[in-house]
Amino acid sequence: MKDRYICSMANSFGNQLSVTSFGESHGPCIGVVIDGLPSNIFIDKAFIQKALDRRKPGQSSISTQRKESDQFQILSGVFNDRSTGAPLTIIIPNEDAQSKDYEALKNVYRPGHADFVYDKKYGNRDYKGGGRSSARVTAGWVAAGAIAALYLKTVTNIEISAIVSSIYNIALAKPYTQYDWTTAENNIVRCPDAAKASEMIALIERIKQEGNSLGGTIACKIENAPVGLGEPLFNKLNAELAKAMLSINAVKGIQFGSGFESTQLLGSENNDTIANNSNHDGGITAGISNGKTIEFELAFKPTSSISLPQNMLNTAGDSEIMSVPGRHDPCVLPRAVPIVEAMAALVMADQYLLNLKYIK
Repeated sequence: MKDRYICSMANSFGNQLSVTSFGESHGPCIGVVIDGLPSNIFIDKAFIQKALDRRKPGQSSISTQRKESDQFQILSGVFNDRSTGAPLTIIIPNEDAQSKDYEALKNVYRPGHADFVYDKKYGNRDYKGGGRSSARVTAGWVAAGAIAALYLKTVTNIEISAIVSSIYNIALAKPYTQYDWTTAENNIVRCPDAAKASEMIALIERIKQEGNSLGGTIACKIENAPVGLGEPLFNKLNAELAKAMLSINAVKGIQFGSGFESTQLLGSENNDTIANNSNHDGGITAGISNGKTIEFELAFKPTSSISLPQNMLNTAGDSEIMSVPGRHDPCVLPRAVPIVEAMAALVMADQYLLNLKYIK
């Protein structure tokens, strides 16, 4: 490990449709380069902006009060509002970074953050808002996901949606299909049950006042996916979705269909047969989409940045009792919903394009 300070990062993902992410939380901008997008796809700028608006900070009383308009700019790959087939580059300026808030953390590692491991691996840590490890960079992913969704709308009937299914100990009843998911946008926590949403919001606001944070779960469904996306070994559709979802900040787990609950079922109960209408597999069998709705749920940990005093390690190897300054979400889940949808769209578009090579 003597060369551990001479390391580069992996900033791209995808196969046929690839996305390269760039920028830092407190740099001039963040953005993405999308390669492999077919030509002549209508690039609906209003659609992209709406997706970004759902993720942007400062949108409600339960989100960080950092103010970013997230007005994007397309630098390449589009002519007359249609994709050209060339790399499509999007930048999103950072307008409200307050780097002075982080001077106190220059020589301190925040618990639960990438600070310590980044410093040990790269030897050159951007302590201002976490640099590349900040969730701020996911704004570019949302823009890319919106473009992937536009492609899917052009060539398929695939529809992707996500909801907050639990915050801390307040949870929706299963199955989630009993709820009208379109109503999730009617409240700031993005939960389709109005009564549960009110409870969640009240809890988040109380915990915020206490200087603490909360985690929870997000459920996602992908409807109208054709049979045959994904491969049975190392390019499983569920594996590709899991990789994308676990790349989102604060995600600690994922389960498809019945997930861990299937361990409490017999084989005769768990098998999705022609005779029943179950979907224990979550729409993916042996790594390949089976034509049913793809269903998965993600576990998000509580936000690491809290204002309560914590015991922190400093760069000298000593401990200090400090609070984390700056503006942070007391619960990331409401703003993470569009990120989940975006990453799902990118995977599904990539897998659809990959599958075209097998169609004669």
